[in-house]
Amino acid sequence: MPISSVLSQPALVLNKSWCAITTTTVRHALELLFKDAAQAVRPETYEPLGFASWSAQPVSPQDPCVATVTLRIRAPEVILLTRYNGFPQLRVAFSRKNLDRRDRHTCQYCGHRPGSPELSIDHVVPRSRGGRATWDNCVLACLACNRRKGDRLPEEAGMRLLRPPVRPGWTPVGDVPVDHQRPAWRQFLRGARPRDIAS
Repeated sequence: MPISSVLSQPALVLNKSWCAITTTTVRHALELLFKDAAQAVRPETYEPLGFASWSAQPVSPQDPCVATVTLRIRAPEVILLTRYNGFPQLRVAFSRKNLDRRDRHTCQYCGHRPGSPELSIDHVVPRSRGGRATWDNCVLACLACNRRKGDRLPEEAGMRLLRPPVRPGWTPVGDVPVDHQRPAWRQFLRGARPRDIAS
């Protein structure tokens, strides 16, 4: 695998209490290890290792790795921050893609799932009345429902939302597609504390 592909792969980030808080790239994970801001977690034993110890670990042929002139470093899958113990307030960007995901590609008025080309973004409070493009004012609507509602409030059009629009509570961990999540992440994403498992 090309080194650029390895460096762009995701790595899970744990705070000091072993709670998954975000993901980063392998490149950034290695930078944090080198600066002693994090330790790499050995997937087999959950042992946290500093940069020198991690770079001395043997690398099997199937392990993604970063090769330097003098050594091959296994790409860390999980890192443990050495100083940070909080939970960052992370906000999901407002976008059509994320709106599709939040509303499950479903019209929020009639419940039909006609496919993305047949879904539009409806402003619950119309823009002509000061409605803004925000999480709590936008929903997916099929073209028929959007035409029916027009430039009115839902109640004025005799329509009702299936659920109130709200900002999603996802985390960057949840944003990583399942097929890109590593097997080593499973224990952490289920809320278990691997230090307790390993002891």
